[in-house]
Amino acid sequence: MASTNGAVIVIMGVSGAGKTTIGRRLEKQIKYKYLDADDFHSQLNKDKMSAGIPLTDEDRMPWLESLRDAIKESLINKKGLILGCSALKKQYREILRSGDPDYKLESYASAVNFILLDAPADVLIARLNKRAAKGKHYMPASLLQSQLDLLNIDESEGILKVDATLRPESIVNTIKEMHPFQGCFQS
Repeated sequence: MASTNGAVIVIMGVSGAGKTTIGRRLEKQIKYKYLDADDFHSQLNKDKMSAGIPLTDEDRMPWLESLRDAIKESLINKKGLILGCSALKKQYREILRSGDPDYKLESYASAVNFILLDAPADVLIARLNKRAAKGKHYMPASLLQSQLDLLNIDESEGILKVDATLRPESIVNTIKEMHPFQGCFQS
């Protein structure tokens, strides 16, 4: 459950869903710090993705652990945090939830809240191709299918979903009005 005492909102989804765009806009509106999980990848991971090679769980583990540590630091210091992170598998989300010192494995009751930015594959491909044409990201559209194949949501996790084809302002407003967050944010 979000609170002004330092909740974490993970804006999740595959590449091209809009995690960075929405995370930065939320940061401005609710005054939580925004971190982009891409900034936590090692150069080796970035090089692999740039070459069109999907990451393995072994590649992702140090990255996920550093994100977990950032979440833990934020919660211990009672600072609100927005994290833009793919968080494609339940196992990955459990690592992120474990940044909450009070979290009990597979309970899904955590100060770490997940919001999936959901969009059809054709929309995502168009966004990735546009981004690649501008030279703005190391993740090629050719890896999208590997991410879609990994994306696995268990309904019991209580992950909130937002239509990522909406305008960014609408997505941010939708998130701010979601039940777990009502009255939690200082604008």
